[in-house]
Amino acid sequence: MDLNLLVALDALLREQSVTRAAEQLQTSPAALSRTLGRIRRVLRDPVLVRAGQRMVLTPRAVELRDEVHAVVERSRALLTPGSQFDPATLTRTFTIQTSDLLSGALAPALLAAVGDAAPGMVLRFAPESAEGTSALRDGTVDVEVGVLDHLDPETRTAPLATVRLVGAVNPDHPLAHAQVTPQKFASAAHISVSRRGKAHGPVDDRLADLGLQRRVAVVLPSHTAAALLARRTDLVCLTTESAARNAGLRTFEVPLELPPLTIGMAWHPRNDVDAAHRWLLGLIRKAAAELG
Repeated sequence: MDLNLLVALDALLREQSVTRAAEQLQTSPAALSRTLGRIRRVLRDPVLVRAGQRMVLTPRAVELRDEVHAVVERSRALLTPGSQFDPATLTRTFTIQTSDLLSGALAPALLAAVGDAAPGMVLRFAPESAEGTSALRDGTVDVEVGVLDHLDPETRTAPLATVRLVGAVNPDHPLAHAQVTPQKFASAAHISVSRRGKAHGPVDDRLADLGLQRRVAVVLPSHTAAALLARRTDLVCLTTESAARNAGLRTFEVPLELPPLTIGMAWHPRNDVDAAHRWLLGLIRKAAAELG
């Protein structure tokens, strides 16, 4: 298959429409339809089939989509040697999926790094609801940052930081001025953070090992909301040192053996040859250096 057919196939697989793919390739739908016929003969597969008012990919086409795109991008990079990436000319939106705890820490550093260097670049933070989905594979998310334990096998990853959780309370809370023991920690009223509404977690397991049980007064889906609530009440929340400091909270060491959180970033291999994407990864790596 020649490169022109691969470029056409890449557009067809991504757009799933002859008309839209033709617009992208700046050709006519009739011409692209003829090219699709050639592709079908080469692959011995219909590639795109009609389903009602739209076109859908065959299983073989779905299987080929990511690899075809990667091959086309690599070919373009090979055929344009010496081209220099200039952030100042970048007009692009990057989507980063992470928790609100991490986005609150990363966003200021990333924006400061981008600054005047890439005025046309927009950062969009996607919520954790995209976690564990095919968002990286589908291209709706460019980079995922967090605890990476649910990824597709082809996904690229890189470690960023190890984060330790601390207890956080308002400055007038008794635990802000005392040696915190497991008993004192368990006797306080707590905020549990879970986007799935769970009140029980690793903290409760460690307390149970000591024959202790804490009282969870409220379950919130957001670390930011938990920090704001802790600032105005006598409730205890678990967060990072930097997030607690930004919220005006006092911190203390959790008197339990809690494992640290290993934070990493993940991206799809289709972006390996994308200079702008590689630049973004570098920015995230530098911004995350402050997390630990």
